[in-house]
Amino acid sequence: MVSGSQAQHFARQLVRLILLLPPIAVLCAIPLPVMGASGAADNSGTPVTIHIDTSHPIKSFDPDIALGTSIDILPAGDVDKVYSPTILKESLSAGWGPITYRQNTELQGAAWHWNPNGTWSDVSRQSGYFTGSTEQGELIRHSAGYPLPHRGNTHGDGRTRGKYSRITDGDPNTYWKSNPYLTSKFTGEDDALHPQWVILDLGATEKVDTLRIDWANPYAHHYLVQYWTSEREPLTNATAGAWISFPNGIITNGHGGVETLKLAATPTPARYIRIWMMQSSNTPGADNPADSPAHSPKDQRSSAGYAIRELYAGTTTTTGEFVDVVKHVPDASQTNTSVSSVDPWHSASDLDPQSGDQTGLDIFYTSGITNHLPAMIPIAMLYGTPEDAAAEIAYVKKRGYPISFVEMGEEPDGQKMLPEDYGALYLQFASAVHKVDPTLKLGGPIFEGVNEDIQVWPDSKGRASWLGRFVDYLKEHGRLADLSFMSFEHYPFPPCEVTWSDLYREPELTEGILKVWRADGVPANVPLINTESNLSWGLTEEMTDIFSALWLADSVGSFLTFGGDIYYHSPIQPEALRPSCNGWSTYGNFVADENLNIRAHTAQYHASQMINLEWVRHRAGTHHLFAASADARDGAGHVLITVYPVQLPDGTWSVMVINKDPSNAHTVRLAFQNGEEREPFSGPVIMVTFGADQYAWHSDGPNSHADPNLPPATSTLSGATESVFTLPKASMTVLRGHIASR
Repeated sequence: MVSGSQAQHFARQLVRLILLLPPIAVLCAIPLPVMGASGAADNSGTPVTIHIDTSHPIKSFDPDIALGTSIDILPAGDVDKVYSPTILKESLSAGWGPITYRQNTELQGAAWHWNPNGTWSDVSRQSGYFTGSTEQGELIRHSAGYPLPHRGNTHGDGRTRGKYSRITDGDPNTYWKSNPYLTSKFTGEDDALHPQWVILDLGATEKVDTLRIDWANPYAHHYLVQYWTSEREPLTNATAGAWISFPNGIITNGHGGVETLKLAATPTPARYIRIWMMQSSNTPGADNPADSPAHSPKDQRSSAGYAIRELYAGTTTTTGEFVDVVKHVPDASQTNTSVSSVDPWHSASDLDPQSGDQTGLDIFYTSGITNHLPAMIPIAMLYGTPEDAAAEIAYVKKRGYPISFVEMGEEPDGQKMLPEDYGALYLQFASAVHKVDPTLKLGGPIFEGVNEDIQVWPDSKGRASWLGRFVDYLKEHGRLADLSFMSFEHYPFPPCEVTWSDLYREPELTEGILKVWRADGVPANVPLINTESNLSWGLTEEMTDIFSALWLADSVGSFLTFGGDIYYHSPIQPEALRPSCNGWSTYGNFVADENLNIRAHTAQYHASQMINLEWVRHRAGTHHLFAASADARDGAGHVLITVYPVQLPDGTWSVMVINKDPSNAHTVRLAFQNGEEREPFSGPVIMVTFGADQYAWHSDGPNSHADPNLPPATSTLSGATESVFTLPKASMTVLRGHIASR
């Protein structure tokens, strides 16, 4: 959830401008008529005309592919509840088609054991690199993450024990180690093309002239010690400053052990210090009894990369005394460090059963939660091995489970991996997986929810776009064909800052980010897939308010309209009601207690049913989406009405109309137009509406509830030239019928 250079951002957007008719247009707010029982307007005002261009569809899609949901990691003990027949039936009743399995252990800096059974690279010590078994034994119901012992990040999404950095934990027997799969032994490229790095954040600007590095094996022969020139944090503000090497910070003969570097004759003010490692000693890790169980020196991965036990930074006094400003403690108060990668080495003793439960692949496929459709599944890549990824795919294939897509890793942008490093892993893992099944559709990078291009430190060519550089890496290696889809997450609004005006921004945000991905170089024939989404990445009361229903309808409609291909809404399962920003709330579709007993449905549930059961028809085939415009704005210039018309496979027209005006109803007339010819609905029109009249959320602690909480209202009206339809305030409406010529 980061931002970048505005100049480059807008330049890229202009490179490949997508010429689409928007689903909205403009007109002054006017007094609007009230619809009578017959559907005819009275004379109190002029209806707003919705123009639907029927000359050609702007997109064709099958809801059984394009509109899905997701299942993520579950709290320990919740798998049996979520996969019970009662909850499964309720979860599926929201109407979504396919499902994507979210791979959360990578966000925790943990290795995923998708199969509890398998083999360790160091069998005698039950440690090293784990490969799941491809044998078809007892059905896998649970899987787990093993926190990596050589982690280097102080902060992150991990909820497991030992989640803090080893570099400033004060224990010389622990250490960070980089991912061996990013070295020449595995990439086939010079290590200088995949520099590994550590950033030390001193917490405030300090005077620095000395750095002490306590290396483990392997250590760096050639590396730079640099400081950041901006006061803004360098990982999320990658173009706000520059990395400058200290006067004595260019090291070409590193010798390992404890190195004390006098970086400058006089102290330099710095908060952020980076060690940029370009050549390894390739010395195997010591068989150290304190590192229990120890690395096997016989494994080539033991000697690949870089390892640091502890970092110290500060000044050296005139008497030769070193004054260290780094705080060395094994908890969150330690001096913060961030790293480029982490070695997926771990041991059986690293398992933390309380860190959450990744659904077992067998229960995922056999329970019915996949809707009997091919599913998107992940492989662990950032903290996994190609052999294990290939084994997972082989297991799924042996079971005969259908795979729609395979996502490669999880959120490398959030874990601050450079695009070339992700690309190097991507190619290794793609080769391994395609040996099992060369027809599989692989993709990524699975970005965190962002609203603008993701920026990284500029490379030697001045390129700062993460996605642009990743696409270029694949092209340069002749492997762009291995990118069958580009995936990202969509969480547009900060959880504690949501306002009603954000609702007006959703189509603009969607259009903008889809243009960015194409401008970054994603080929036109590579689908854009939103694989995880909700209105915010953090829990907020608006998720259970009527706001969320209108947002979801607009998000789905605008995504397809502006060039998106597959939309997954998250999550499918109930979660417990709990405190959030602005009041009590819950993710998703259900109001449930701590035992996941469902008490009621949320606004998002009703919106999901409106989208999947009223607007489109699952199991029906290809739908055609058309451009539309409605001329209605409020006095502040906000577009009030957005429109998304589809023609169903049987020729029926289904028009989803969203009235985002929180205070006023609007009356509309539909005009289906092909050139100069304009037609209205003809014959009976089914009108289904859900809005503020059906649903109002009341935050009341554990007793929070919606009142009223009614299903969508359905009526049948007559379609004719003068027919008008009233859109209640804060509502979504589906109008379904035929026109005379179709």
